[in-house]
Amino acid sequence: MSTDDIDATARRQVAAEERRMRSRRSMTLRAAFAEFLRHPSPWIMAAFLLIALTARMWLGDWGIADLLVPVVMVASFPPAEWLIHVFVLHWRPKRLGPVTIDPLVARKHREHHSDPRDIPLVFIPWQVLVTVVLAAVAVGLVVFASPQRGLTFMMVLAAIGLVYEWTHYLIHSDYRPRHAFYRTLWRNHRFHHYRNEHYWFAVTTAGTVDRLMHTYPDPESIEKSPTAKDLHALQADHRAVRS
Repeated sequence: MSTDDIDATARRQVAAEERRMRSRRSMTLRAAFAEFLRHPSPWIMAAFLLIALTARMWLGDWGIADLLVPVVMVASFPPAEWLIHVFVLHWRPKRLGPVTIDPLVARKHREHHSDPRDIPLVFIPWQVLVTVVLAAVAVGLVVFASPQRGLTFMMVLAAIGLVYEWTHYLIHSDYRPRHAFYRTLWRNHRFHHYRNEHYWFAVTTAGTVDRLMHTYPDPESIEKSPTAKDLHALQADHRAVRS
C-alpha cells in the first residue's frame, strides 16, 4: 500500500468514527456520569479529595500559600500531563539483565491503545492510583513546610485527577461533543489513537502544551501510524517470535 493510500485510509477511519458518533444515539451527561461511577478510580480520588478537604478545613490557618499552591499546580499540570503521557504511559519495555522493566500503567496503556472502546481500560488502574495517593500523602507531609499546605496540595491534586479521569472517560464514551472546546479535545485525542500515537498527547487542554512541544501538527500532514493500536509494535514482535 502506498503512502497516499495509507493516508487516505487514516482520514476515512477518523471520518467514520465521527459519523458513528453522530449516528449513535447520543449518551446524556447523566448516563455518562452513571457509567463513570461504576469504576473504582473516581471513587478513590473522590475519597482522597474528601478526606484532604475535611482535614484542611479542620486545621484552618489559611494563608496566601493556599492560593499559590492551586495556581502553580493547575499551571504546571498541562506539561506534567504531556511528560507522563510520553515517558510513562508510552514507556517501551526495557531489559536490565534478566529483568524486564515494564510498569503496570504502561502495560495497561498499551491495552488501551489496542482497544480504545474498552471503557475499563480508559481509567487509571486502581493499583497505580493507590500508589499515587500514598506518594502524594508522603509528599504533602514531608515536602511542604506545614501540614496545612501539604493538605492543600493533596486536595488540589485529587481534584485535578478527577478532572483528568472524567475528561478522558468522556472522550472515549458515547457522549456527543456539543461545545467547541470539548470537540477539540475529542478530535485531538482520536487523532492520537487512530492516526498517529506520536502526536496529540494532551487530554485536558486543547493543544496548548502540544504546540509548545511540537506535537500538534496539521493532521493532514501526518501519515497514519501502523503502531497506533500496537504501541512499539510489541504485539507484532510477539507474533513473530511465536511463529
